[in-house]
Amino acid sequence: MTFHRTSRIALLVAIACAATALFARPNLAFSSEAQQMCTGDAMRLCGHEVPNVQRITACMVKQRANLSPGCRAVMDREHAARRRAATAE
Repeated sequence: MTFHRTSRIALLVAIACAATALFARPNLAFSSEAQQMCTGDAMRLCGHEVPNVQRITACMVKQRANLSPGCRAVMDREHAARRRAATAE
């Protein structure tokens, strides 16, 4: 493998992990739907923030209007679930 290809693969893995971390819930596995729907948006809109997960999260929130419809729907659903869980506590 060339250095360029290896670097690109490492970057894609880092972004995918960061994107899934956006939707992590305590004691639950990452949402595979969130990973599928938002990895491309995370790379396109917030790749410059890798590997800082907090900055990627803030960037994705700021870029909400520019997210793909699928990613936006997943983020909205996850946000609503977190609100319900916080209210139930």
